Amino acid sequence: MQEFDQIEALWAKHTVDVKISADDMLKQAKKDVSSMRTKSLLNIIGMALSIFAVAAIWFFYDATSISTHLGISIIVLSIAVYTVILYNNHRVISQNDFTENPNTFLQNLKIYQLQRHQLYNRLYWFYVVALSAGMALYFFEILHYFELWLQILILVLSFGWIVFCSTLLRKAVIKRDKERISLLIEKFERISNQFKETE
Repeated sequence: MQEFDQIEALWAKHTVDVKISADDMLKQAKKDVSSMRTKSLLNIIGMALSIFAVAAIWFFYDATSISTHLGISIIVLSIAVYTVILYNNHRVISQNDFTENPNTFLQNLKIYQLQRHQLYNRLYWFYVVALSAGMALYFFEILHYFELWLQILILVLSFGWIVFCSTLLRKAVIKRDKERISLLIEKFERISNQFKETE
């Protein structure tokens, strides 16, 4: 048993210092940043398409109740506001070229990380409440045209989807986003340190 402890102690002392060149790190970081920018842009496009899809209801459905118009307005407005917030977040990571000045981009990445945290925590709940209120007002008139079992099914599926997105899906997205941004920040800190060492 003592031999095993000695081997374990020797193994713990043995560290491998892997040196990756700044160029290789920049290439990997470039792929990661490009992927993050693309996902952010696709998210914005998806939200913009959602605005048009919900607004199209006004053109294809002749709503007679004020609550329906108010509900659709709230839904469109909440999606539009959230889209603007997503766009402002996207600009933080897309306005600088990280290869020219990694330190500036690193600072912007930290700002982006903070903004994403706010987006998923405080701002998300305003978005969910506004969407739920808009849907409730919209359903007030619409559900009268369906049978009782279909009304219940529509309500359960709609609000069940909101609960699912607000709990399980939101937590998974937050965790993945946090890990991805933290890893990228770590890479840029290493790149910055390597540039300082070579100077």
